[in-house]
Amino acid sequence: MSILNYMPKKLLLLITGLIIFSFLNSCGIYNPSDARKVSPNSKERVKKNLEEGKGFSIAKTLGGSEGTNYQFASSNPMWRATLEILDFLPLANVDYSGGIITTDWYNEGTSLDESIKITVRFLTNEIRSDGLKIIVHKKRCSSLQTCQVVKISSALEHELQVAILKKAILFDKEFSKKYGKKYKRAEIK
Repeated sequence: MSILNYMPKKLLLLITGLIIFSFLNSCGIYNPSDARKVSPNSKERVKKNLEEGKGFSIAKTLGGSEGTNYQFASSNPMWRATLEILDFLPLANVDYSGGIITTDWYNEGTSLDESIKITVRFLTNEIRSDGLKIIVHKKRCSSLQTCQVVKISSALEHELQVAILKKAILFDKEFSKKYGKKYKRAEIK
């Protein structure tokens, strides 16, 4: 028989309560605050807690009064334009937060031993010619299945850049026409 069978229930509840209270008190869940150090203004307390990483704001998350911070690829015209221009290629890596799109090796069928891979890096969210870096790799395989991969500079890079920029401008005009001037497209941070 255990010792718990010999204790009265009230004493057992009291000991359990004291143990739970000591755990809660020592881990900081119950931490009374000093009224002299805590602001009575709730907005100041929320701001201080957010700065210290002690909470989150639903208003900021849902796009409250401090401006909208889009985290969706559909809100970035450069991203949308690139995906639409490269839609005929199989994509190997698409990372919106990292700002990179990489296609898989693609062969047009004209030459069975050559394939290309295109990588698009987004350097800014603005529609600018220096906001994109396009890299084209060419893979040439011999009949012995030994392949050589080299980075090439070709007219394809420039053609893709021009096509993406033109499409991005169209998407941006469409956005402005749909939502008007009062909505300013937010930069993604």
